[in-house]
Amino acid sequence: MGKKCFLVNIMAKTKPLLPSLRENKRYLVFKVISKGKLTDFSKIAKAIELAANKLLGFLGVAKAGIVPLRDKWNQRTQTGIIRVNTKYVDHLKSSLSLINKIGRKSVVIRSLGVSGILKKTERFGAERSYKVVYKK
Repeated sequence: MGKKCFLVNIMAKTKPLLPSLRENKRYLVFKVISKGKLTDFSKIAKAIELAANKLLGFLGVAKAGIVPLRDKWNQRTQTGIIRVNTKYVDHLKSSLSLINKIGRKSVVIRSLGVSGILKKTERFGAERSYKVVYKK
């Protein structure tokens, strides 16, 4: 019983990080452009992860903290949000340009905007629409 109390005391003494020591994050809004609609978000997240691994490597992806937010994926407009460290926003944008296929569908992933506050990313979502011309 004495060991359990000791472990609880250690866990109770840890303090949260100060705001100045936390990693700053940005939210990147992206749009998937393809001929058909993509329904499976896990395939999109996997493609983003693989492209980032190609460009940055495992250590770079770990430092960048790239997290596609599943609950912010809009299947109707094919838009989503990715959380990333402030220093790696440009790296993430360039890795998104490397994606040209998800599954068997040809796609283009376009960055719509970046914000530091998740609520402000709504202004990039459905307001902008792009006309896509496919060349054969």
